[in-house]
Amino acid sequence: MSGIVLSPAESDLVRIVFAVRQLMEGRSNATGTLTLAAGATTTTVAAVNCGAGSIVLLMPQTANAAAAAATTYVQPGNVSAGQFTVSHANAASTDRTFGFVCLG
Repeated sequence: MSGIVLSPAESDLVRIVFAVRQLMEGRSNATGTLTLAAGATTTTVAAVNCGAGSIVLLMPQTANAAAAAATTYVQPGNVSAGQFTVSHANAASTDRTFGFVCLG
């Protein structure tokens, strides 16, 4: 997580303004990393900010992830409260690491 976390009861105006500025500068708590499971065709990822209807965007972080990008995707029906499932090719590689953002 890269953004500040505020309580719903937050009343400190400085903290609230700081949180808004962080959002305006691109910080978000809806990001993370995942590594595709070796020897499998799906990988389930815990993502507390995801919910049904969210859009998951993936960005390769390693060379093997870049090579797998064309066959790696998240179907809309595989996104639910707190998690999503990535479909991908079965490979022995253990370093297919992606960054992700879950929006919506």
